[in-house]
Amino acid sequence: MMNCVIIDDEPLAREGLASYVREVDFLNLTGTCENPLELIKLLDREAIDLIFLDIQMPKMNGIDFLKIMQKPPMVIITTAYPSYALEGFQLNVLDYLLKPITFDRFFKSANKAKDYHRLLCNSVQPGAPKTETDEGYFFIKCGNKYEKIYFDEILYVEGMQNYVTIFTTKAKYVTLLNLKSLEQNLDSKLFIRVHKSYIVSTGKIDGIEGNDIFIGQHRVPISRNYREQVIQQVVTNKLWDKIKFS
Repeated sequence: MMNCVIIDDEPLAREGLASYVREVDFLNLTGTCENPLELIKLLDREAIDLIFLDIQMPKMNGIDFLKIMQKPPMVIITTAYPSYALEGFQLNVLDYLLKPITFDRFFKSANKAKDYHRLLCNSVQPGAPKTETDEGYFFIKCGNKYEKIYFDEILYVEGMQNYVTIFTTKAKYVTLLNLKSLEQNLDSKLFIRVHKSYIVSTGKIDGIEGNDIFIGQHRVPISRNYREQVIQQVVTNKLWDKIKFS
């Protein structure tokens, strides 16, 4: 069950979405708000998993609200304005629903949120003690199939909007998950962010040349913002630059 909240300044729009929520058995409507400022008060009292967020509202619009939120819950935009789609996805919204919203489209979006929520809940937390069910792997959903991914088989991960492609020694897997969320569930001693769109396994790195990392036949770019950290963590601590012979 996911707790959700609706933010929209139009009463009819709020009621329409609320009626959809009541039809979905895994959604629990925690509250409705006329503007984002009301949500801030609600977040202090309730644990919210999902926000249905309008954009054009008085006092503060939805995009501005997302920009100031530190760690927002999952967000599905609900708006009559398609022009905000790119900016919304750059802020890692889960989906973008254009009004008038049909129940079929709403239900597909809600299921996307359910899958994403399950992934977050089932991910192995870095540093967590091992249990009988925690043996160095996790599951992701690829299409209609759940795939087991072993941490020690990951070569690197590429992120694109709300999807990631996980490259392993066996295959590559595409799943609904943003790169930042995945990074939070990887051991920082074993994986390192090298670019806004890439995370690599430090143990799988074969070499670094210029702004490229080589992992087998793969080439992964290093961005300027991460280069110093990568060199320090991956190379400097393991560099044999002076070998003394007795």
